[in-house]
Amino acid sequence: MAVDVTQGNDPLIYPQETPASLTERVCVATLRPDGGMWAPMWWWMCLGVALLLVGMGVVSVAWLFYAGLGIWGIDWPVAWGFDILNYVWWIAIASGGTFISALFFLLRAPWRTSLNRLAESLTLCAALCAAIFPILHLGRPQFFYWLFPYPNTMGLWAQFRSPLVWDFFAILAYVTCSILFWYFGLLPDLATLRDRAQRRWQQVFYGVLALGFRGSARQWRHYHPVYGVLAALMAPLVVSVHSIVGMDFAGGAATGWHSTEFPPFFVFGAALSGFAIVLLVILPLRPALGLEPYITDRHVDVLGRLLLTSSLCVAYAYVMDVFSTFYGPDQADRTMFAFRLHGLYAPVYWGTIILNIVFPQLLWWRAIRLKSAVVWPICLGVLIGMWLERFQIIVTSLARTQLVSAWGQYTPTVWEWSLLCGTIGLFLTTFLLLVRFIPMLAMAEMRAMLGDDP
Repeated sequence: MAVDVTQGNDPLIYPQETPASLTERVCVATLRPDGGMWAPMWWWMCLGVALLLVGMGVVSVAWLFYAGLGIWGIDWPVAWGFDILNYVWWIAIASGGTFISALFFLLRAPWRTSLNRLAESLTLCAALCAAIFPILHLGRPQFFYWLFPYPNTMGLWAQFRSPLVWDFFAILAYVTCSILFWYFGLLPDLATLRDRAQRRWQQVFYGVLALGFRGSARQWRHYHPVYGVLAALMAPLVVSVHSIVGMDFAGGAATGWHSTEFPPFFVFGAALSGFAIVLLVILPLRPALGLEPYITDRHVDVLGRLLLTSSLCVAYAYVMDVFSTFYGPDQADRTMFAFRLHGLYAPVYWGTIILNIVFPQLLWWRAIRLKSAVVWPICLGVLIGMWLERFQIIVTSLARTQLVSAWGQYTPTVWEWSLLCGTIGLFLTTFLLLVRFIPMLAMAEMRAMLGDDP
């Protein structure tokens, strides 16, 4: 059924756009039938930078396999460092696509249709980066398959009470379902590209990926309910995966961790990170791909409001963290929190507050929400702030244990920084490849919005 998205002062799609013009614009950007460059110059420049960062990560991982975990700055009592905090940071970034694509699909939000493909692609790229760190943290990453629930040669099963096993199952389920959800929604558009392709390799490439989808009435009759079931599965899964990550910490006896507020706390942070990365990407990408008629100021405004709402939820979690710490009976928790406020890592804590809470308050004004020059730095600051939040949660709690004689500190090494840069490069590389070969707009869903129901 068509949705009136082209009328009003703030349309979701420009009024002059039709199903035919939409399909033509998206297919031309992907297939490039005019015989132009294989990819635009800006794409090659971004890919070059991304590959340089990937190279740094490859060197870091190679040296890690050769020399072991001793090249990292982790030690007693801070046995978790960049490896775990970067895992939590990346898996939180991955949640944005699921919130937009699955949750708002169930809520029947029409603005979500222009963003779901791009957001889902970001989810896959970020989840890939997140999966690297728990495996490397094992110490013997070549044996990561030991985490599978099967007995070893001594008849012993995996320790199901271990947070590493929780993480393994959580991210495996999340990544698997995210891939299925993304690929299933992509099938009609792959069939469109196959039918419109002029070069033989494109016809074969997209024809294989389309899995024989022809757009028949029988196929559409099965497609719509299956897509709805996948969306209904992904919506609670994105909440559960971050709740499990929060339970990894809440289940520990470290100072500042043993709290029931951690599961919702991590869900709030995941929503903030996810909306920030989606907004950060669409602001430069929509003019680069010529998508302004379909990703309009209305979408930027909605994402800005969601980012502000998530920031307020995170602010509430921060307030409750302070209240529960100083209202509670544990002196070790209060000592640790005082260390956060004015200790060695105090800049990390106050940077978290400023970037995650203070700066996003500018988004109360619509005029600011529509200014890319202001919104883009806010989104970048939120991503940095969420990384700092993970740093202060993990490092400050482990650095100030219940025993004063066991206090210590953590200083990351150049190999940890290079691995972080490598995963950023991997994220950019995979996303740029998807931008080049996969349509960043869900053409079938948007044609339905414009009245061309399958």
